[in-house]
Amino acid sequence: MSSLRFSILNNYPLHSSPSSSSFKRINSSINLPKLPQVSSSVPKLLSSSSSSSSSTRTMVEELAKFRVTDNYKSSFVEKNHTNKILHDTNSEAIIQLYAILEAVVDRIEMHTNVGEQRNNWNTLVLNSINMLTLTASTMAGVAGTATGEGAPLFALKLSSALLFSAATGMLLATNKIQPSQLAEEQRNAARLFKQLQAQIQTTIAVGNPSESDVRGAMERVLALDKAYPMPLLGGAMLEKFPEKFEAARWWPESRLNNEKAQTKVKSNNGWSMELEEEMREVIEVVKRKDMEDYERLGNIALKINKGLAISAPLLTGIAALGCVFSGDGLVPVVAGALASVVNALEHGGQVGMVFEMYRNCGGFFQLLEETIESTIEEKDLEKRENGELFELKMALQLGRSVSQLRELASKSAAYRMEGREIDEFASKLF
Repeated sequence: MSSLRFSILNNYPLHSSPSSSSFKRINSSINLPKLPQVSSSVPKLLSSSSSSSSSTRTMVEELAKFRVTDNYKSSFVEKNHTNKILHDTNSEAIIQLYAILEAVVDRIEMHTNVGEQRNNWNTLVLNSINMLTLTASTMAGVAGTATGEGAPLFALKLSSALLFSAATGMLLATNKIQPSQLAEEQRNAARLFKQLQAQIQTTIAVGNPSESDVRGAMERVLALDKAYPMPLLGGAMLEKFPEKFEAARWWPESRLNNEKAQTKVKSNNGWSMELEEEMREVIEVVKRKDMEDYERLGNIALKINKGLAISAPLLTGIAALGCVFSGDGLVPVVAGALASVVNALEHGGQVGMVFEMYRNCGGFFQLLEETIESTIEEKDLEKRENGELFELKMALQLGRSVSQLRELASKSAAYRMEGREIDEFASKLF
C-alpha cells in the first residue's frame, strides 16, 4: 500500500496545479486494484495481539491499583475506629440530653398550668371570703336593728354566725397555703425550667456534649424540683411563714476543684488579674447593697404577711362570737368590715407573692455570688469559662454593658479605699 502511494506521488509532482493533481489522484485511487483480504488480516492479528497484551498489562495495573485502594480503605477505617467510638459516646450523651430535655419541657407545661390554677384560686377565694364576710356583717347589722325577739331574729343571728365561722375556716386554710405565693413559685419554676431548656439546647447545638453535661443537667432538674414543689400535702409544700427570710435556692451544690493543674497552662483563656479583681469588686457590691436590701425588704414583707394572716381569721372569729353574745350587732359588723379590709389587703394585694418575689431575687444574687466565686477559685484557667464571655454574661445578668460593669468595679474599689459606702446597686434590672 505504501509503495503504491509513493509511486503515485512520484508520477504527479507537487508543483502541478491543484485542480489537475486532485483530478489525477482521484483517478488513480479509482483504478487501484483491490487488495486481497489475506494480506489485510495479518496486521489485524498483529494489532489484536498487541492490543491484548497492552490490555493485559493495563488490567494488571488496575488490579494493583485496586489492591492499593483497598489497603488504603482498610487503614482509613482502622484510623477512624477511635473517632467512631468517640462519636458513639457523644451520641449517647446527646440522646440522654434529649431525654432530659423532654422532661424539662413537660415540667414547664406542668408548672405553667399549676400556676394558672393557683392564681385562679387566689381570685376565687378572695371574692368568696369577702362575700361571706360582707353578707354576714349585713345580716348581723339587720339583726341588731330589729326590735323584739323571735324566730326571724334568731335566724339572722345564727346565719351570720355560721357565715363568719365559714369565713374564718376558709381564711385559716387560705392563709396557710398562700395561693398568690404558690402561683409566683410556679411562675418562677416555669421561667427557670425554660432557662434550663435553652441551656440544654445550646449544649446540643454546639456539639460534643460529655457525661458531665448530662450529669449537670440532671442535677439542675432535681434541684428545681426540690426548690419549687407542686404538691401541697405530705410536707412537700414550702414553709410560707419561716422564722427568718431566706433566699430561694434552685441550683445544686457547686463542686469546686481547687487542685492545681498538672499540665502547664498554654493560654489565659481570656482571663487576667484585672478581670479577676473586677469580678471580686462586683460581687462585693452585690453583697453589700443588693443582697442586704432584698433581705431587708423580704423580712418586712414576711412580717406584714404574718400580721395580716393572723388578723383576718381573728376578726372573723370575733364577729362570729359577737353575733351570738352581742345584742346590738355593733361588734360583728365592725369586726366583719375590718376582716374584709384585711383579707383584701393580704390576698388582693398578694403580699405572699411579693415575699416570694423577694425570695427569688435573693436567690438570684446568691447564685451570682457562688458562680463568680467558684469560677475565680478554679486554678486551671483552661477549665474556666472564657473570661470575656463570662464578663459579658455577668454584665447582661445585672442589666449593664461591659463598660458599665467595669466602671462599677472601679468605683467600688475607689470608695472602698476611701472608706465610704458605695451609693449604687449592682443590678439595674430589679
